[in-house]
Amino acid sequence: MKNSENTTTDPGLRSLYSLLPSLNDLLLSPGFSAIVQAESHSTVVRATRAVLLCIKQEIVEGKHTFASLNHRLAGLHVAVAAEIDQNQRYSLRRVINATGVILHTNLGRAPLSAAALEHMVEIAAGYSNLELDLETGERSCRDVHAEKLLLQLLGSADSTRAAVVVNNCAAATFLALNSLAEGVEVIVSRGELVEIGGGFRIPEILAKSGARMREVGTTNRTRLPDYENAISADTGLILRVHQSNFSIEGFTERPTLQDLVALGKRRNIPVFNDQGTGLVSSLEDLGVGAEPTLLDSFRLGVDLVAASGDKLLGGPQCGLLVGRVDLIDRIRKNPLLRAFRVDKLTYAALEATLIDHLSEKPIPIVSMLHAPALAILRRCEWVAAQVCSRDLFAEAVPVLSLIGGGTAPAARLQSSAVSLRHATLQPQPLLQVLRRLDPPVIGRVSEDVVLLDLRTVEPEFDAKLVSLLQTALASVDNLML
Repeated sequence: MKNSENTTTDPGLRSLYSLLPSLNDLLLSPGFSAIVQAESHSTVVRATRAVLLCIKQEIVEGKHTFASLNHRLAGLHVAVAAEIDQNQRYSLRRVINATGVILHTNLGRAPLSAAALEHMVEIAAGYSNLELDLETGERSCRDVHAEKLLLQLLGSADSTRAAVVVNNCAAATFLALNSLAEGVEVIVSRGELVEIGGGFRIPEILAKSGARMREVGTTNRTRLPDYENAISADTGLILRVHQSNFSIEGFTERPTLQDLVALGKRRNIPVFNDQGTGLVSSLEDLGVGAEPTLLDSFRLGVDLVAASGDKLLGGPQCGLLVGRVDLIDRIRKNPLLRAFRVDKLTYAALEATLIDHLSEKPIPIVSMLHAPALAILRRCEWVAAQVCSRDLFAEAVPVLSLIGGGTAPAARLQSSAVSLRHATLQPQPLLQVLRRLDPPVIGRVSEDVVLLDLRTVEPEFDAKLVSLLQTALASVDNLML
């Protein structure tokens, strides 16, 4: 293959190259005056060079005649403006989640409440008392901004419990194991040696933490005597891991958490419950009875619990460690805590979310979980009626939503979706068109149709969604011309 330097010897290419204006001439041309006035000199130069380089490559690849190149150059100012706009567009963008997965890891999991957003903006805009005691003027611990509220929410506001906040639940698990069980044995059931998203595996975390894993039981059946018989002078912790993203059915057995707590107290071994989720209230009214709550763990007297600040608690991504004061004190003395700590914005969002829970104010994921199926159906019918056309068949159909985020793997919520079938465009290309909208619309494909589950779309976005779908339909029509 010839490179761009060698191709300049081709007379035809040299003739096409001769049509390209100089950078200076372009910047002085009338078409560029508005761009030059609106953007910095360096921004315009950088974008113009990028567009010219692209055109040169098009010439090398034989994509232009004299006529097509002149047409391309006539719209050069438009191409440069588009290049600048593309370069200044944020990579991290708001999207409309129409997948029906409430805690969608790829889409950032839990949307924050209005109070959390407002408090984050307030704290981000200036300085804060992140590590300052306003009463004494002395340095303080940043955990105080969430600890008291978290303990109140768990009904454990006495001096025997404390809390630490880190950047996610995986970090919380690692930090607890490293602080409390480095060099000693941790007893864990073989049925709980799980792997969650991103390749996070309990056995590997145990190894990295410096703890020695003592497996008991089998994949499907572990009994209380299995734990008791494994306890030795070298045992540092009994670890309970929530089977968050899978379920085992059939010939199974597993000690209750209450039984493990009783065993731990009888043998003076701390029980660490890696619960994973930050669920506060039971989901039994939704038909989800197997998802443990933080309240349950504390009422049973678990020594230490690790939970997520976003999974079902509905706050920012963070990891919560709550438990006995002596255990939390040991964790706080671990130098690794500084590597895992969170910033002021996370504390602001978490603090506001906890206050929302305590005052029973709306939290987005809680509203999504409890949205009535009939109300979602009516919304889908309205959206479908607005966008249905000759080329796009749309109707409301029953679907099942997921909680997601590695929680309640077997749970399904009755919901409805807008089903889209285009006359000429297949489902996957149609999904791509939807992802290119502003904001992008993220749906899913099932049985050869695109589904937009409105359980995970805030009702106030319905009109916006209709407008976006109409824009998508127009762009498809233009594509077909």
